[in-house]
Amino acid sequence: MNETPHESSAPNSDRRSPRVEIEYCTMCRWLLRAGWTAQELLTTFPTELAEVALVPGTGGTFDVRLDGELIYSRKAAGGFPELKHLKQLVRDRIDPERDLGHSDRDGDGYQAARPGNEQPPLERQSGDVEQSEQVQQNQQQ
Repeated sequence: MNETPHESSAPNSDRRSPRVEIEYCTMCRWLLRAGWTAQELLTTFPTELAEVALVPGTGGTFDVRLDGELIYSRKAAGGFPELKHLKQLVRDRIDPERDLGHSDRDGDGYQAARPGNEQPPLERQSGDVEQSEQVQQNQQQ
């Protein structure tokens, strides 16, 4: 019997694990975003992930699953995942003790998600608009 690395010899197991699926909307032309996301995950977890699959879908979907478990949904979250956050979600499930270096540092509003904990929504800082307008004015001078 010829087996490729990571494949199980169990009778009903034709999937490799851990397996990430990125389902993307073909009508929205999100293939490049899905491919970039897959590349980032494979670069961060080169030996930990057995497979990353791109799954064509429709209806504005951009869902990420790990071994069948939905870990990120663009529709539910209201936008695309920040790669830093997505890497933390994957890490927390496949190697919780692993340090992701700069991806674990504070700075973008996310903290490492742990299974069972929900991420708080990002809120705009009250001074963001004023600060942005001030920067634009200074650049014009």
